[in-house]
Amino acid sequence: MPTIRVELPYHLRNLARTGLEVTLTVEGEVTLRTALDALETAYPMLRGTIRDQVTGKRRPLLRFFACESDLSHDSPDAPLPETVQAGLEPLLIVGAVAGG
Repeated sequence: MPTIRVELPYHLRNLARTGLEVTLTVEGEVTLRTALDALETAYPMLRGTIRDQVTGKRRPLLRFFACESDLSHDSPDAPLPETVQAGLEPLLIVGAVAGG
């Protein structure tokens, strides 16, 4: 099973009581959906904070990046880049900056 790296924003790190980066084992194909499933399994306190528990949609003030590409509007079932799947690059979950 592939092992991937995920970087979390400050507020999710605090909630999960972990460091900047976590390592996860993903079952099956490595997609955004399976990566987030693995993250929520390892850190159940994050359920509902990254995506809506009913619809599965990304929370509005969070974005997903990998290999300098914004994956936020990609299909959650699209395979993540090969370097993420190999654990060479992390999947970044980034808190959006809002304000006036």
